[in-house]
Amino acid sequence: MGASGRRRAFGAAALRWRPAAAALAGGAVPAALRPWLAERGSLTARLAAACPGRLRVAVLAEGWGVPAAEEARRLELRRGARAWVRHVHLLCGRTPWLFARTVVPAATLRGAGAGLRRLGERPLGELLHRSPGVGRSALEVAPLPAGHPLHRLAWPRGGAAAIWGRRSVYTMRGRALLVSEFFLPPLAGG
Repeated sequence: MGASGRRRAFGAAALRWRPAAAALAGGAVPAALRPWLAERGSLTARLAAACPGRLRVAVLAEGWGVPAAEEARRLELRRGARAWVRHVHLLCGRTPWLFARTVVPAATLRGAGAGLRRLGERPLGELLHRSPGVGRSALEVAPLPAGHPLHRLAWPRGGAAAIWGRRSVYTMRGRALLVSEFFLPPLAGG
């Protein structure tokens, strides 16, 4: 997968996703992150408000890949099915605040979803929250442990403990895509 042709397998270490309400009710999630994790509106808009005029997207990798087994289950894909996978950082100036992983099944890329492969440095959130008829599942929350391969991609600087994230399935005209967002140490206060 990716602009450089790399392929990564993330299925070996499944994350423990929990419904947001249950995860946020406990004491494990840092208090500073709770409002970010619970945000039901446009996270892109909220990040832009916190970083006026300086929020930008840096595409780390995108291309065809095989979703992790638990991602395939969540999207109701057969095991081994290929999907369009996109990894980005949302940066405030030069500082990465958020890492996002989007998994888009091939069927979703047909018709109205064809533009999902051509986002470039435009935020996916703008498209999703401005398009009519887009649905969204309940939020799920999970910590991304320091040893997980996705953690190394999200925060290659190292030195960070678990990075908290959230995910949900969006539907565009009945076709699904999975968006996972992880809040990086500069935003999380770590």
